Amino acid sequence: MTGEPALAARVLDALLREDYGGLRRYAGGEDGAELRPPGGPAIRLRSAGLPGAGLYPGFLAERVVDPGQGLRLDDVLAIARQVADPRDDIAGFEQECREALAALRAQESARAAVLDRVRTAPDTGPGTYYETLAAHADHPVHPAGRGRAGLTEPELLRYAPEFHPVFRLRWAAVPRERVTAVGRRPAWWPAPADVGLAPAPGHDLLPLHPLTVPPPRVRVAPEPYLEVRPTLSMRTVAVDPAAHLKVPLPTSTLGRRNRRTIAPDTLADGARAERLLRGVLAREPDLPVLLADEQTYGHAGDPRLGYLVRRFPAETAGVPVVPVAALLAPAPDGGWVIERWGARELFGTYLTALFRWNVALFRYGIALEAHQQNVSLVLGDRLALLLKDNDGALVDPRRAGALGPCDFADTRMRTTDPEALARVFVTITLHLCAAAPAFGLAERGLLPLRTGLGLVRERLDAALGPEDAHLRARTLDADRLPTKAMVTAGTLVDKARTGARDINKHYGPPGPNYLRDDSCY
Repeated sequence: MTGEPALAARVLDALLREDYGGLRRYAGGEDGAELRPPGGPAIRLRSAGLPGAGLYPGFLAERVVDPGQGLRLDDVLAIARQVADPRDDIAGFEQECREALAALRAQESARAAVLDRVRTAPDTGPGTYYETLAAHADHPVHPAGRGRAGLTEPELLRYAPEFHPVFRLRWAAVPRERVTAVGRRPAWWPAPADVGLAPAPGHDLLPLHPLTVPPPRVRVAPEPYLEVRPTLSMRTVAVDPAAHLKVPLPTSTLGRRNRRTIAPDTLADGARAERLLRGVLAREPDLPVLLADEQTYGHAGDPRLGYLVRRFPAETAGVPVVPVAALLAPAPDGGWVIERWGARELFGTYLTALFRWNVALFRYGIALEAHQQNVSLVLGDRLALLLKDNDGALVDPRRAGALGPCDFADTRMRTTDPEALARVFVTITLHLCAAAPAFGLAERGLLPLRTGLGLVRERLDAALGPEDAHLRARTLDADRLPTKAMVTAGTLVDKARTGARDINKHYGPPGPNYLRDDSCY
């Protein structure tokens, strides 16, 4: 099932999983197989083991909406309005869902032409071949992941990764005393003449995405410069085979509150986190991990004026670099991307690397917000993980301090609570990077779910040592697993009422532990 019925089912799944507005109290019928919302007809639910649109039940909830009953988005939004608190941003949520539907329809219309263009693009290095394909797959958890707040269809066609466009950046001339610049800028950085400006002593050039309106009293250069392609994140663009450039973008993704501008402090915080990770690799050089260099950045004290230059290690040149988000995306010549390397073999090898790395980090008091977009597989002579974008890490300074300073400006990156670290490990590393691909492989008929979950269990068990009792208790041996309430915290309910310090680390009702019992699959 695709299109609007599938999206409507995914939206209702998310609301039910997060128990938005106490929605779960309306589940009933024989064995809880119906949702009977106020003021509407009963909706069929299905239990584990039945394939259909979206991930199998059992990933984050025991039951999900049966997508075969032809739900419309209006049906689901009416249910949300019935259970909402008057203070909730229902209007914003409705807009988010409708934007996701419009984006989905635009993608479906353009997919054949886009895949034809991608087919002739380079498929090695950290370019946009696999980034574009990844943009044609759903987010594993957030139902409206394809939407981007406030952008029109023409703007998406011109700048979004799923359409594989090429465009040129704009540039702003900013007084140098306002600019904080760290690191060595690349050779392709423009001079004033390149962007149609006379020499301007005392001014610096900062990149602007064409959709970004700069702050008042900032001069925009008359000529665009530097041809780029968007990556999966959209605000990060590929410049050449060795470098990407991250710039602010006036939109939100995965929640209306999740803005894609760049808070200045996050640039230095991400660089600090990267240095901690390099400290881990210096102590444990056998870990199969490569890190992007994110030590070159700058800003002018405004979320609309900032940049990050991301340089890639030499090991990524000339070999496929595949984001985890692309593994289950449609391939240009049919089938799925992961089939190029053999689904079972690649998935098992990837899980070994994933858990070795993240369990090692946990021992140092580090848990990464490294989801499917920020983790890539470098498929050279041996598989390695490529990590980027570390400003969402959670770090215990007492344990990680030996690796280097943990003086993050964003205090939400520091914790002394092992439970907080374990929740990030479970919701990001385990749910998104390991289990979601296992369920997705099963849905596509590429690997039985029992086999996929068996690989997840085996590889995690192998990575956990005697010193990892806490993490084992929170994963393999847990009765239930934490889940994130992305829709509730990201759009519907503000921080003052959720109590969330960080909307990306706000948790809803726990879900089933798919690692303990796969007998129903």
